[in-house]
Amino acid sequence: MKQSLRTLIEAHNEKARGPLQSDYAHLGEQLARRGVDIDAVRQRVAAFGLAIPSWGVGTGGTRFARFPGAGEPRHVFDKIQDCAVVHQLTGATPSVSLHIPWDKCSDWSELRQTAHAQGLSFDAINSNTFSDQPGQAHSYKFGSLSHTDAATRAQAVEHNVECIEIGRLLGSKALTVWVGDGSNFPGQSHFRRAFERYLDSSRQIYAELPGDWRMFLEHKIAEPAFYSTVIQDWGSSFLAASTLGPKAQCLVDLGHHAPNVNIEMIVSRLIGAGKLAGFHFNDSKYGDDDLDAGSVSPYRLFLVFNELVAAAHEQVNGFDPAYMLDQSHNVTDPIESLMSSAVQVQRSYAQALLVDRGALDAAQEANDALAATQLLQRAFQTDVDPILQRVRVDAGRAVDPVVAYRASAYRQRMAQDRPAILSSGGGIV
Repeated sequence: MKQSLRTLIEAHNEKARGPLQSDYAHLGEQLARRGVDIDAVRQRVAAFGLAIPSWGVGTGGTRFARFPGAGEPRHVFDKIQDCAVVHQLTGATPSVSLHIPWDKCSDWSELRQTAHAQGLSFDAINSNTFSDQPGQAHSYKFGSLSHTDAATRAQAVEHNVECIEIGRLLGSKALTVWVGDGSNFPGQSHFRRAFERYLDSSRQIYAELPGDWRMFLEHKIAEPAFYSTVIQDWGSSFLAASTLGPKAQCLVDLGHHAPNVNIEMIVSRLIGAGKLAGFHFNDSKYGDDDLDAGSVSPYRLFLVFNELVAAAHEQVNGFDPAYMLDQSHNVTDPIESLMSSAVQVQRSYAQALLVDRGALDAAQEANDALAATQLLQRAFQTDVDPILQRVRVDAGRAVDPVVAYRASAYRQRMAQDRPAILSSGGGIV
C-alpha cells in the first residue's frame, strides 16, 4: 500500500511539475517586487507541522445522530494507518494526538514503533473525564475535577496521571485537560467552590508532570454545561494556569468562544503573558461546530497567524505554541477533510509571512488605520498555492493531496478490509 501510494504520488506530481514551475516563478517575481524572498517563505512553510487528532480520522456525529462512514478505523492502530496517509500526501502532519481511553492499547511500545515506522510521532495526550467508561466506579454526570464528591475527583486525577504515564511511554511532552464540568440550571453549582475544587485537583495533576512537560488547559464557553462552565473562557483558563505554575498554559480552540469574540486579540494577550499553549484548529458558524479549518472564516484564521508570525518576528521570549487540528467530520471523508484543513492552516501561515512587518509597524505607530488593514488584506489576498505545492513536491508529497487520495482508492480498500460499523448513535467517535 505504502509503495503504491508513493508511486501514484510521483506520477501525479510529474504531470503538474511544468505548470508548477511556471506558477512558482511568476509568484516569486511578484513577491520580489514587494521585497519578499519566496524561497525563504517556502523554507519556513516546509518546517511547519501540526498534529492530527486520533479521533479525527473517524466519522463524527451530533447530539442527535451519527452516520458511520465506510472503512472507519476500528482501533488505534487503524487510526495511525489513516494518519500516516494524511501525512504521506500532505507532509504537514508529522504527529498524532491521542485521546485516552479511546485509544488505549495493550502494548504502547508496539504502538510507538508502528507510528515511527510510518514517519509519525506523538503530540499531546488528551484525557477524558467528560464521559463515563465501562467499569468506572464514579460517574462524571455532575463533574469530574470539580465534582462535589472527593472520590470522583480523585478518580479524575488518577486518570490524568495515567495519561501522563502513557505519554511518557510514547514520547509525548504535554497533557491536554478539558473538562465538561459546570451546571445547567441557576443555583445548581456554587461557582467559587467548583473553581477551587478544579484548582485543587489540577494541582495534583500538575505535581506529576515530568520536568520537560507542559499542561494545556482548554476552555469552552458551553456544552455540555449550558448555564455555567467551570473553565468557560480564556480568563478562567489564564487564572488557573497562572495559579498552577509555569508549566501550565492556555489552549485556544477556535470554536470554543462566544460569537464574534476577537480570538486573535486573545492570542496576543496569551503570547504577551507567556501562557499560550497552542491551538486546536477548526472553524465555526454558530458555536463549537468543529468544521474544517478555514471553511467559514479563513480571514480570521489568517489574523490569528498574523499574531503568531509577529510574535516569532519579535522573538517573544518562551514563544513555542503547539498546533493541532480538532474537527468532527460528519458528512465528508475524514481523511480528505484533515488534508484540506492541514493545507488551509499552512496557507494562513504562508500568507501571514508575506505581511510587511516594518510597514505595518509604521502604519500602526502613525495611526494610519487604512494603510495597516490594507497591508494585511494584501497578504491575505495573495494566492500562495504555488508555495504550498512546491513544498509538497520537494518533500515527495502530492501536489494536490485530495486528487491523489481519491485516485489511490484508499477508502474503498479500507471499506473492504475493515468491517462496517453499524452503530448510528450520537457521539464523536
